[in-house]
Amino acid sequence: MRSTFNLKDSKKDRPTSIRMIAYFKEEDKKFVYSTGEVIHPDDWNFELRQPKDLTGRTKKANEMRSIKRQIERYADFLDELHHRHQALKETLTIDITRAEFDRKFKRAKAKASKFFDIYDQFITDKINDRSGSGNSESTIKRYQYNKKLLEEFEHYRNKKISFNSISKPFYNEFLDFCIKIKRHSVNTLSRNMGLLKTFLNWALSNNYTYKDDFKEFPNIKKEVTQEIALTLDQVIQAYEFDLSNNKRLERVRDLFVFGCATGMRYSNYSKVKQSDVYNDHINIRDKKNSNKLLNIPLNDFSKAILKKYDYDLPVIANQKFNDYIKEVFKALGYDQLVKKTTKIGNEIIESETPLFQRISSHTARRSFITIMKNKKIPDKVIMSYTGHKSLEIFNKYYKPNEEDKVDFMNSVWKL
Repeated sequence: MRSTFNLKDSKKDRPTSIRMIAYFKEEDKKFVYSTGEVIHPDDWNFELRQPKDLTGRTKKANEMRSIKRQIERYADFLDELHHRHQALKETLTIDITRAEFDRKFKRAKAKASKFFDIYDQFITDKINDRSGSGNSESTIKRYQYNKKLLEEFEHYRNKKISFNSISKPFYNEFLDFCIKIKRHSVNTLSRNMGLLKTFLNWALSNNYTYKDDFKEFPNIKKEVTQEIALTLDQVIQAYEFDLSNNKRLERVRDLFVFGCATGMRYSNYSKVKQSDVYNDHINIRDKKNSNKLLNIPLNDFSKAILKKYDYDLPVIANQKFNDYIKEVFKALGYDQLVKKTTKIGNEIIESETPLFQRISSHTARRSFITIMKNKKIPDKVIMSYTGHKSLEIFNKYYKPNEEDKVDFMNSVWKL
Protein backbone atom coordinates (compact mmCIF):
# COMPACT_ATOMS: atom_id res chain seq x y z
CA MET A 1 0.00 0.00 0.00
CA ARG A 2 1.49 3.34 -1.09
CA SER A 3 1.45 6.42 1.08
CA THR A 4 2.63 9.97 0.60
CA PHE A 5 2.82 13.23 2.53
CA ASN A 6 1.43 16.71 2.05
CA LEU A 7 1.04 19.94 3.98
CA LYS A 8 -2.19 20.94 5.66
CA ASP A 9 -1.88 24.66 4.75
CA SER A 10 0.60 24.84 1.89
CA LYS A 11 -0.40 28.39 0.89
CA LYS A 12 0.22 29.98 4.30
CA ASP A 13 3.40 31.85 5.15
CA ARG A 14 3.90 30.00 8.41
CA PRO A 15 4.78 26.49 9.68
CA THR A 16 2.04 23.95 9.03
CA SER A 17 1.50 20.30 9.89
CA ILE A 18 2.65 17.42 7.71
CA ARG A 19 -0.02 14.81 6.96
CA MET A 20 0.30 11.26 5.69
CA ILE A 21 -2.12 10.30 2.89
CA ALA A 22 -3.00 6.76 1.77
CA TYR A 23 -5.68 5.57 -0.62
CA PHE A 24 -7.82 2.57 0.42
CA LYS A 25 -9.07 1.02 -2.82
CA GLU A 26 -11.67 -1.27 -1.15
CA GLU A 27 -13.39 1.69 0.53
CA ASP A 28 -12.65 4.19 -2.26
CA LYS A 29 -11.51 6.65 0.42
CA LYS A 30 -8.39 8.43 1.53
CA PHE A 31 -6.81 7.90 4.93
CA VAL A 32 -5.44 11.21 6.23
CA TYR A 33 -3.37 11.26 9.43
CA SER A 34 -1.38 14.04 11.05
CA THR A 35 2.23 13.11 11.75
CA GLY A 36 2.55 15.73 14.46
CA GLU A 37 5.49 17.28 12.59
CA VAL A 38 5.38 20.88 11.31
CA ILE A 39 7.38 22.62 8.60
CA HIS A 40 7.32 25.93 6.74
CA PRO A 41 6.09 25.54 3.12
CA ASP A 42 9.33 27.15 1.91
CA ASP A 43 11.22 24.19 3.35
CA TRP A 44 9.03 21.55 1.68
CA ASN A 45 9.84 19.81 -1.61
CA PHE A 46 6.39 19.57 -3.21
CA GLU A 47 7.63 17.34 -6.03
CA LEU A 48 9.32 14.73 -3.84
CA ARG A 49 6.90 15.31 -0.96
CA GLN A 50 9.59 15.57 1.65
CA PRO A 51 11.68 18.29 3.35
CA LYS A 52 14.29 20.20 1.34
CA ASP A 53 17.96 20.65 2.25
CA LEU A 54 18.58 17.13 3.50
CA THR A 55 22.35 17.18 2.87
CA GLY A 56 25.11 18.99 4.65
CA ARG A 57 26.12 19.53 8.27
CA THR A 58 24.19 22.69 8.99
CA LYS A 59 21.69 22.99 11.81
CA LYS A 60 18.90 23.42 9.23
CA ALA A 61 19.91 20.21 7.41
CA ASN A 62 19.91 18.28 10.68
CA GLU A 63 16.38 19.56 11.45
CA MET A 64 15.11 18.57 7.99
CA ARG A 65 16.63 15.08 8.22
CA SER A 66 15.04 14.66 11.65
CA ILE A 67 11.61 15.61 10.26
CA LYS A 68 12.06 13.18 7.37
CA ARG A 69 12.95 10.32 9.74
CA GLN A 70 9.91 11.06 11.89
CA ILE A 71 7.39 11.13 9.06
CA GLU A 72 8.84 7.96 7.52
CA ARG A 73 7.90 6.12 10.74
CA TYR A 74 4.26 6.60 9.71
CA ALA A 75 4.77 5.22 6.21
CA ASP A 76 6.74 2.26 7.57
CA PHE A 77 4.03 1.46 10.11
CA LEU A 78 1.33 1.54 7.42
CA ASP A 79 3.38 -0.95 5.35
CA GLU A 80 3.75 -3.16 8.41
CA LEU A 81 0.00 -3.09 9.05
CA HIS A 82 -0.78 -3.84 5.43
CA HIS A 83 1.58 -6.86 5.27
CA ARG A 84 0.33 -8.16 8.62
CA HIS A 85 -3.31 -8.14 7.45
CA GLN A 86 -2.36 -9.67 4.11
CA ALA A 87 -0.63 -12.56 5.88
CA LEU A 88 -3.76 -13.12 8.00
CA LYS A 89 -6.01 -12.76 4.94
CA GLU A 90 -7.89 -9.95 6.70
CA THR A 91 -9.08 -6.67 5.23
CA LEU A 92 -7.29 -3.60 6.55
CA THR A 93 -9.90 -0.83 6.85
CA ILE A 94 -9.48 2.88 7.53
CA ASP A 95 -11.10 2.54 10.96
CA ILE A 96 -8.72 -0.26 11.96
CA THR A 97 -5.77 1.71 10.60
CA ARG A 98 -6.70 4.85 12.51
CA ALA A 99 -7.12 2.92 15.76
CA GLU A 100 -3.76 1.17 15.26
CA PHE A 101 -2.06 4.49 14.45
CA ASP A 102 -3.58 6.07 17.58
CA ARG A 103 -2.21 3.25 19.71
CA LYS A 104 1.20 3.25 18.02
CA PHE A 105 1.74 6.98 18.16
CA LYS A 106 0.05 7.57 21.53
CA ARG A 107 -2.78 9.78 20.32
CA ALA A 108 -5.25 10.23 23.15
CA LYS A 109 -8.46 12.16 22.58
CA ALA A 110 -8.08 15.90 23.00
CA LYS A 111 -10.31 16.15 26.04
CA ALA A 112 -8.38 13.48 27.98
CA SER A 113 -6.93 16.13 30.28
CA LYS A 114 -10.41 16.75 31.73
CA PHE A 115 -10.17 13.78 34.03
CA PHE A 116 -13.52 14.09 35.81
CA ASP A 117 -15.41 14.86 32.58
CA ILE A 118 -14.11 11.54 31.27
CA TYR A 119 -15.16 9.84 34.51
CA ASP A 120 -18.70 11.21 33.98
CA GLN A 121 -18.65 9.76 30.47
CA PHE A 122 -17.52 6.42 31.91
CA ILE A 123 -20.44 6.38 34.37
CA THR A 124 -22.90 7.28 31.58
CA ASP A 125 -21.44 4.46 29.49
CA LYS A 126 -21.94 2.01 32.36
CA ILE A 127 -25.52 3.19 32.97
CA ASN A 128 -26.36 2.75 29.26
CA ASP A 129 -24.58 -0.60 28.98
CA ARG A 130 -27.07 -3.24 27.88
CA SER A 131 -24.61 -6.15 27.76
CA GLY A 132 -25.83 -7.57 31.07
CA SER A 133 -22.33 -7.31 32.57
CA GLY A 134 -23.50 -6.45 36.07
CA ASN A 135 -23.89 -2.66 36.06
CA SER A 136 -26.58 -2.66 38.71
CA GLU A 137 -27.81 0.43 40.51
CA SER A 138 -25.53 -0.40 43.45
CA THR A 139 -22.51 -0.79 41.13
CA ILE A 140 -23.22 2.59 39.53
CA LYS A 141 -23.43 4.16 42.99
CA ARG A 142 -20.02 2.70 43.81
CA TYR A 143 -18.53 4.26 40.67
CA GLN A 144 -20.13 7.57 41.64
CA TYR A 145 -18.69 7.32 45.14
CA ASN A 146 -15.27 6.52 43.71
CA LYS A 147 -15.41 9.69 41.62
CA LYS A 148 -16.34 11.71 44.71
CA LEU A 149 -13.45 10.09 46.60
CA LEU A 150 -11.00 11.12 43.87
CA GLU A 151 -12.39 14.67 43.91
CA GLU A 152 -11.83 14.80 47.68
CA PHE A 153 -8.29 13.53 47.17
CA GLU A 154 -7.64 16.20 44.53
CA HIS A 155 -8.85 18.88 46.94
CA TYR A 156 -6.82 17.40 49.81
CA ARG A 157 -3.51 17.40 47.90
CA ASN A 158 -4.35 20.68 46.12
CA LYS A 159 -3.16 19.30 42.81
CA LYS A 160 -5.23 18.55 39.71
CA ILE A 161 -5.64 14.90 38.74
CA SER A 162 -4.92 14.07 35.11
CA PHE A 163 -4.30 10.77 33.38
CA ASN A 164 -0.62 11.64 33.05
CA SER A 165 -0.35 12.11 36.82
CA ILE A 166 -1.54 8.57 37.61
CA SER A 167 1.64 6.72 38.49
CA LYS A 168 3.02 4.60 41.34
CA PRO A 169 3.65 7.71 43.53
CA PHE A 170 0.04 8.80 42.84
CA TYR A 171 -1.21 5.35 43.88
CA ASN A 172 0.78 5.44 47.13
CA GLU A 173 -0.47 8.97 47.94
CA PHE A 174 -4.07 7.99 47.23
CA LEU A 175 -3.72 4.85 49.35
CA ASP A 176 -2.27 6.90 52.20
CA PHE A 177 -5.20 9.37 51.93
CA CYS A 178 -7.78 6.56 52.04
CA ILE A 179 -6.16 4.92 55.07
CA LYS A 180 -5.14 7.92 57.20
CA ILE A 181 -7.77 10.51 56.28
CA LYS A 182 -10.80 8.46 55.20
CA ARG A 183 -10.07 5.55 57.59
CA HIS A 184 -11.06 2.96 55.00
CA SER A 185 -10.88 -0.71 55.92
CA VAL A 186 -8.90 -3.22 53.87
CA ASN A 187 -12.01 -4.44 52.06
CA THR A 188 -13.16 -0.90 51.23
CA LEU A 189 -9.67 -0.13 49.89
CA SER A 190 -9.69 -3.30 47.80
CA ARG A 191 -13.08 -2.44 46.30
CA ASN A 192 -12.28 1.21 45.56
CA MET A 193 -8.88 0.51 44.02
CA GLY A 194 -10.54 -2.14 41.84
CA LEU A 195 -13.16 0.39 40.70
CA LEU A 196 -10.41 2.89 39.87
CA LYS A 197 -8.60 0.28 37.77
CA THR A 198 -11.85 -0.53 35.95
CA PHE A 199 -12.24 3.13 35.03
CA LEU A 200 -8.60 3.46 33.90
CA ASN A 201 -8.90 0.32 31.77
CA TRP A 202 -12.02 1.80 30.15
CA ALA A 203 -10.20 5.09 29.51
CA LEU A 204 -7.28 3.20 27.97
CA SER A 205 -9.46 1.11 25.67
CA ASN A 206 -11.40 4.22 24.59
CA ASN A 207 -8.23 6.17 23.75
CA TYR A 208 -8.60 8.77 26.47
CA THR A 209 -5.14 7.85 27.72
CA TYR A 210 -2.19 5.70 26.72
CA LYS A 211 -0.61 5.71 30.16
CA ASP A 212 -0.96 2.22 31.64
CA ASP A 213 1.14 2.46 34.81
CA PHE A 214 -1.98 1.48 36.76
CA LYS A 215 -1.63 -2.11 35.50
CA GLU A 216 1.35 -2.46 37.82
CA PHE A 217 -0.50 -1.20 40.89
CA PRO A 218 -0.56 -4.05 43.44
CA ASN A 219 -3.91 -5.63 44.22
CA ILE A 220 -5.17 -5.28 47.77
CA LYS A 221 -6.22 -8.65 49.12
CA LYS A 222 -9.57 -8.67 50.89
CA GLU A 223 -9.85 -10.07 54.39
CA VAL A 224 -12.59 -12.44 55.49
CA THR A 225 -15.38 -10.38 57.00
CA GLN A 226 -17.01 -11.09 60.34
CA GLU A 227 -20.57 -10.71 59.10
CA ILE A 228 -23.22 -12.82 60.76
CA ALA A 229 -25.82 -15.31 59.56
CA LEU A 230 -28.96 -16.37 61.40
CA THR A 231 -29.91 -19.93 62.23
CA LEU A 232 -33.19 -21.45 61.10
CA ASP A 233 -34.47 -21.21 64.69
CA GLN A 234 -33.66 -17.48 64.75
CA VAL A 235 -35.45 -16.91 61.44
CA ILE A 236 -38.50 -18.76 62.78
CA GLN A 237 -38.35 -16.74 66.01
CA ALA A 238 -38.33 -13.51 63.98
CA TYR A 239 -41.17 -14.76 61.77
CA GLU A 240 -43.37 -15.69 64.73
CA PHE A 241 -42.64 -12.56 66.78
CA ASP A 242 -45.80 -10.48 67.28
CA LEU A 243 -45.41 -7.13 65.53
CA SER A 244 -49.11 -6.57 64.83
CA ASN A 245 -48.99 -3.31 66.80
CA ASN A 246 -46.31 -1.93 64.45
CA LYS A 247 -47.24 -2.51 60.80
CA ARG A 248 -44.09 -0.76 59.54
CA LEU A 249 -41.77 -3.21 61.32
CA GLU A 250 -44.06 -6.14 60.51
CA ARG A 251 -43.71 -5.44 56.79
CA VAL A 252 -39.93 -5.12 57.11
CA ARG A 253 -39.71 -8.36 59.10
CA ASP A 254 -41.84 -10.25 56.57
CA LEU A 255 -39.72 -9.01 53.67
CA PHE A 256 -36.54 -10.02 55.51
CA VAL A 257 -37.84 -13.54 56.22
CA PHE A 258 -38.87 -13.82 52.56
CA GLY A 259 -35.22 -13.08 51.69
CA CYS A 260 -34.04 -15.72 54.19
CA ALA A 261 -36.39 -18.28 52.61
CA THR A 262 -35.40 -17.57 48.99
CA GLY A 263 -31.68 -16.65 49.13
CA MET A 264 -32.05 -13.73 46.74
CA ARG A 265 -30.41 -10.31 46.95
CA TYR A 266 -32.59 -7.53 48.31
CA SER A 267 -32.82 -5.98 44.82
CA ASN A 268 -34.48 -9.23 43.71
CA TYR A 269 -36.50 -10.41 46.71
CA SER A 270 -38.04 -7.00 47.34
CA LYS A 271 -39.52 -6.83 43.85
CA VAL A 272 -41.16 -10.24 43.36
CA LYS A 273 -44.66 -9.96 41.83
CA GLN A 274 -47.37 -12.50 41.08
CA SER A 275 -46.32 -12.57 37.42
CA ASP A 276 -42.90 -13.84 38.57
CA VAL A 277 -44.45 -16.94 40.19
CA TYR A 278 -45.25 -19.92 37.97
CA ASN A 279 -45.70 -23.60 38.82
CA ASP A 280 -44.65 -22.99 42.46
CA HIS A 281 -41.36 -21.37 41.38
CA ILE A 282 -40.13 -17.78 41.39
CA ASN A 283 -38.78 -17.02 37.94
CA ILE A 284 -36.95 -13.69 37.64
CA ARG A 285 -34.00 -12.13 35.88
CA ASP A 286 -31.25 -11.10 38.30
CA LYS A 287 -31.28 -7.31 38.81
CA LYS A 288 -27.48 -7.26 39.25
CA ASN A 289 -26.66 -9.41 36.23
CA SER A 290 -29.39 -9.60 33.62
CA ASN A 291 -27.68 -12.61 32.01
CA LYS A 292 -28.78 -14.70 35.00
CA LEU A 293 -32.24 -16.22 35.20
CA LEU A 294 -33.19 -17.30 38.72
CA ASN A 295 -35.55 -20.22 39.24
CA ILE A 296 -36.33 -20.69 42.94
CA PRO A 297 -38.86 -23.21 44.32
CA LEU A 298 -41.36 -21.80 46.79
CA ASN A 299 -41.46 -23.20 50.32
CA ASP A 300 -43.86 -22.85 53.27
CA PHE A 301 -42.34 -19.52 54.36
CA SER A 302 -42.13 -17.83 50.97
CA LYS A 303 -45.63 -19.04 50.02
CA ALA A 304 -47.17 -17.79 53.25
CA ILE A 305 -45.60 -14.35 52.92
CA LEU A 306 -46.61 -13.97 49.27
CA LYS A 307 -50.20 -14.95 50.13
CA LYS A 308 -50.27 -12.60 53.11
CA TYR A 309 -49.58 -9.64 50.81
CA ASP A 310 -51.60 -11.02 47.89
CA TYR A 311 -48.37 -11.35 45.86
CA ASP A 312 -47.75 -7.60 46.19
CA LEU A 313 -44.81 -7.35 48.61
CA PRO A 314 -44.14 -4.09 50.49
CA VAL A 315 -41.97 -1.58 48.64
CA ILE A 316 -39.21 -0.21 50.88
CA ALA A 317 -36.04 1.62 49.84
CA ASN A 318 -32.93 -0.42 50.65
CA GLN A 319 -31.45 2.20 53.00
CA LYS A 320 -34.70 2.54 54.96
CA PHE A 321 -35.01 -1.24 55.07
CA ASN A 322 -31.52 -1.52 56.57
CA ASP A 323 -32.46 1.02 59.24
CA TYR A 324 -35.80 -0.61 60.05
CA ILE A 325 -34.56 -4.23 60.18
CA LYS A 326 -32.22 -3.20 63.01
CA GLU A 327 -35.27 -1.95 64.91
CA VAL A 328 -36.93 -5.35 64.40
CA PHE A 329 -34.03 -7.27 65.90
CA LYS A 330 -33.58 -4.76 68.69
CA ALA A 331 -37.21 -5.44 69.61
CA LEU A 332 -36.38 -9.16 69.48
CA GLY A 333 -33.69 -8.61 72.12
CA TYR A 334 -30.60 -8.95 69.93
CA ASP A 335 -28.71 -6.41 72.02
CA GLN A 336 -25.75 -8.49 73.22
CA LEU A 337 -22.40 -6.85 72.42
CA VAL A 338 -20.27 -8.52 69.72
CA LYS A 339 -16.66 -7.73 68.93
CA LYS A 340 -15.61 -6.69 65.44
CA THR A 341 -12.02 -6.23 64.28
CA THR A 342 -11.17 -4.10 61.26
CA LYS A 343 -7.79 -3.66 59.60
CA ILE A 344 -6.98 -0.10 58.52
CA GLY A 345 -3.53 -0.01 56.98
CA ASN A 346 -1.38 -1.97 59.45
CA GLU A 347 -3.58 -0.98 62.38
CA ILE A 348 -6.10 -3.42 63.87
CA ILE A 349 -9.18 -1.63 65.20
CA GLU A 350 -11.44 -3.48 67.65
CA SER A 351 -14.97 -2.33 68.41
CA GLU A 352 -18.04 -3.67 70.15
CA THR A 353 -21.55 -3.15 68.79
CA PRO A 354 -24.97 -4.61 69.66
CA LEU A 355 -25.82 -7.62 67.52
CA PHE A 356 -28.90 -5.94 66.00
CA GLN A 357 -26.63 -3.29 64.48
CA ARG A 358 -24.90 -6.01 62.43
CA ILE A 359 -28.07 -7.12 60.65
CA SER A 360 -28.92 -5.79 57.18
CA SER A 361 -30.82 -6.79 54.06
CA HIS A 362 -27.86 -8.93 52.95
CA THR A 363 -27.98 -10.94 56.18
CA ALA A 364 -31.00 -12.72 54.68
CA ARG A 365 -29.01 -14.09 51.72
CA ARG A 366 -26.10 -15.05 53.98
CA SER A 367 -28.50 -16.80 56.37
CA PHE A 368 -30.18 -18.77 53.57
CA ILE A 369 -26.85 -20.14 52.32
CA THR A 370 -25.61 -20.96 55.82
CA ILE A 371 -28.86 -22.69 56.83
CA MET A 372 -28.93 -24.76 53.62
CA LYS A 373 -25.26 -25.81 53.92
CA ASN A 374 -25.77 -26.75 57.59
CA LYS A 375 -28.65 -28.96 56.44
CA LYS A 376 -26.17 -30.71 54.09
CA ILE A 377 -27.82 -29.45 50.90
CA PRO A 378 -25.25 -29.82 48.05
CA ASP A 379 -23.48 -26.61 47.05
CA LYS A 380 -24.55 -26.96 43.41
CA VAL A 381 -28.20 -27.08 44.43
CA ILE A 382 -27.91 -24.00 46.65
CA MET A 383 -25.96 -22.14 43.93
CA SER A 384 -28.73 -22.94 41.45
CA TYR A 385 -31.07 -20.96 43.73
CA THR A 386 -28.72 -18.06 44.52
CA GLY A 387 -27.33 -17.68 40.98
CA HIS A 388 -23.69 -17.98 42.08
CA LYS A 389 -21.28 -19.22 39.40
CA SER A 390 -18.11 -19.02 41.48
CA LEU A 391 -17.70 -21.48 44.37
CA GLU A 392 -15.11 -19.16 45.93
CA ILE A 393 -17.57 -16.24 46.15
CA PHE A 394 -20.41 -18.54 47.19
CA ASN A 395 -18.42 -19.94 50.13
CA LYS A 396 -17.79 -16.44 51.48
CA TYR A 397 -21.49 -16.33 52.38
CA TYR A 398 -21.21 -19.37 54.65
CA LYS A 399 -21.05 -18.10 58.26
CA PRO A 400 -21.57 -20.89 60.81
CA ASN A 401 -22.11 -19.51 64.31
CA GLU A 402 -20.37 -20.72 67.45
CA GLU A 403 -23.23 -23.05 68.38
CA ASP A 404 -23.04 -24.71 64.94
CA LYS A 405 -19.27 -25.11 65.27
CA VAL A 406 -19.62 -26.81 68.66
CA ASP A 407 -22.35 -29.15 67.33
CA PHE A 408 -20.22 -30.07 64.29
CA MET A 409 -17.20 -30.82 66.50
CA ASN A 410 -19.14 -32.94 69.02
CA SER A 411 -20.99 -34.85 66.29
CA VAL A 412 -17.66 -36.22 65.05
CA TRP A 413 -15.42 -36.39 68.13
CA LYS A 414 -17.50 -38.45 70.55
CA LEU A 415 -16.92 -41.70 72.42
